Amino acid sequence: MAPALVSALRGYSLTSLRADILAGITVAMVALPLSLAIAIASGADPGTGLVTAVVAGFLISALGGSRVQIGGPTGAFIVVVHGVIAAHGFDGLVLATLMAGVILMVAGLLRAGALVRYVPEAVINGFTIGIAVIIATSQLPDLLGLDGRAFPAEVPLKLLAIVKSAGEIALPAVFIGVGGMVLITLFRKLAPKWPGLIVAVALASFAAWALGLPISTIESRFGTLPSTLLMPMLPEITAEHLITLLPSALVIAFLAGIESLLSAMVADRMTGGAPHRPNAEILAQGVANTASALFMGLPATGAIARTATNIRAGGLTPVSGMVHAAAVLAMMMLFAPLASQMAMPALAGLLILTAWNMAEPHNWPAYMRAPKGDRWVMLVTLVLTVFTDLTIAIAVGTAMGLAVRMKRKGVQPPSWTPPER
Repeated sequence: MAPALVSALRGYSLTSLRADILAGITVAMVALPLSLAIAIASGADPGTGLVTAVVAGFLISALGGSRVQIGGPTGAFIVVVHGVIAAHGFDGLVLATLMAGVILMVAGLLRAGALVRYVPEAVINGFTIGIAVIIATSQLPDLLGLDGRAFPAEVPLKLLAIVKSAGEIALPAVFIGVGGMVLITLFRKLAPKWPGLIVAVALASFAAWALGLPISTIESRFGTLPSTLLMPMLPEITAEHLITLLPSALVIAFLAGIESLLSAMVADRMTGGAPHRPNAEILAQGVANTASALFMGLPATGAIARTATNIRAGGLTPVSGMVHAAAVLAMMMLFAPLASQMAMPALAGLLILTAWNMAEPHNWPAYMRAPKGDRWVMLVTLVLTVFTDLTIAIAVGTAMGLAVRMKRKGVQPPSWTPPER
C-alpha cells in the first residue's frame, strides 16, 4: 500500500518537475472558483472550500495510490454536506467528516479498495444525475438574483417558489450569470488548455463591478475570504454525537471512496500508465478527510474533472497535485480580498455547468439502451436521491442493483469517461 509518490520519484527529473509545476498551477486556477462555489452551495463558509483544497488536496496527492489524482471538495458532497449542516450545524459536519476519515482509513487497512467494482454502475449513474439535479436547482436563486429570499429545500417546492417569484428576477444577475456560463463554454471549446473557469468568473465579476450592477459578491454575503489556515483542533466528541452522526459519516465515506476510485480509474485510462493502487488511495482519502476535519474543512475526495484537467495540462506525478494545493494556499494568502469580489451569479452559473457535466448527458442514450433491470435501478436511485435523501437512495439502489447482478451471475466494473472540466 505504498503511495504512488514513492515510485513516481524514482528517476524524477527537472523536466518532470517543470511539467508538474505548470500542471499544478493550472489546476489550482480551476480549483479555486470551484472550491468556493462548492462550499457556498453546501451551506458552509466559502473559505472552508479553500481549506479543503489545500489540506486534503495535498494529502490525497502525497499519500494516494494514483500518480495524477487531484483531490478536494467536489459536487457529489454538496447534497449530504448541506443536509448535515442544516440538521447538526457545521460542528456536526466536522465530526461526521472526522468519523468518515477514520472509516476510510480502516477500510484501506483492510484492503477494501477492490470492493468498488461491486457497486452497480446504474446506482452510480442514478445518484450522480440526481445530485446534479439538486445542485442545479439550488443555484437558480443566485443565478436569477433571488438570493435574498428563503426557498424550500425540496426540489419541487423550490422550483414552484422560483416560478412564483418570476416577477422579482433581477436581470443584471441573469446577465452576469449567463454571461459567465457562455464564457466558460467558449473557453472549453476554443482554449481547452487555459484555466477558463477562473478567467470566465473573473471577467464576469469585473463586468459587474465596472458596470456598477447591484449584484451580490462573496464579500457582501460572507465577508472577506480568509488568508491563512486555522490551527488544527478537535471537534466536540460525545457518544450521543457519534451515534447521531454515524449514518452521515458512512455516506461521506462511501461517496469519498467511490468517487476517488472512479476518478483514479478515469486517470488510468487517460494516461495508459501504471494502474492506481486502490487500497493506498482509500487510506489516503481517510487521512485527508481526517486532516480536513481537524482544519475545519469539508469532506474531500478525488475530483474527476480536476484530475482530467491535470492530465491534459501535462501533470506526470503526484507532485502536480501537491503543487496545486500549495498554489491554492498562495492565492489565499495573496489574493483573498480580490477573490472575495467574485460575483455570486457567476459562481452559480459555474456550478450549474458543473452539474450538467456531472450528469454526463451525452451518455443518456446509452443508459436508455441498457438492460431493463439496470434502467430501473438507475431511475429508482435518481428519484430517491432527488425526492428523499442520499442515504436511502444509495441503500435501495445498491440492494436492487446487486440483486439484478446476482440474477445475471456477473458484476461488471463501472466504466466512467473523463468529463469536461
